[in-house]
Amino acid sequence: MATRALIFDFDGTLADTEAAVLQSWQEMFRDHGTELPLEVWHTVIGTQNTAATMFELLAQRVANIDPEQLRPGMRARVHQLLEAEGPREGVLGYLDEAANRNLKLGVASSSSGTWVHGQLARLGLAERFGSVETGDRHAAKPRPDTYLAALATLDVPADQAIAFEDSPHGVSAAKAAGIPTVAVPNAITTVLDFGHADLVLPSFTAKPLAEVLDLLG
Repeated sequence: MATRALIFDFDGTLADTEAAVLQSWQEMFRDHGTELPLEVWHTVIGTQNTAATMFELLAQRVANIDPEQLRPGMRARVHQLLEAEGPREGVLGYLDEAANRNLKLGVASSSSGTWVHGQLARLGLAERFGSVETGDRHAAKPRPDTYLAALATLDVPADQAIAFEDSPHGVSAAKAAGIPTVAVPNAITTVLDFGHADLVLPSFTAKPLAEVLDLLG
């Protein structure tokens, strides 16, 4: 069957927001005299458990931590780090080629709608996507719910879509929804195991979308 839709994870896939979020957490840990182990960070990438896991770990190491006092400063730091950041290299080319081919586009993210819609607007991408499904409306990855919702909204069966992900949890979610999945790791996730993906690309510039469609469509 021909591919009719592309569904993208947001954080770390469409845009490298994960680097900014990780840096903000690393700075917070260092401000409190400790280090954030990268292996712990890897366990929460692509899920909805990031903040809870990080604050729990920080509380284990530092007494009298109040997450509600720390959240505003961390959010402000993330936004500051992202001010000059655009989409990942090659993403716009994929989106333009998808438009030329009249492919439907969706986003499936474990993050909140406020975050994802805000970042898509900042990047000038909001109008490109016919479906934006987020973790505050559906069960987060590695559950397939965000992908299943995107398929329903776009009115496309799973075998006529392709998913793009940067994390093993995300690949698991897309595969559980029955969608052929391309892993495009970023600098943080490139060391992780993507053996369950149908195709692994080092970047969106490694293969043009036409070639990916030939391989998986």
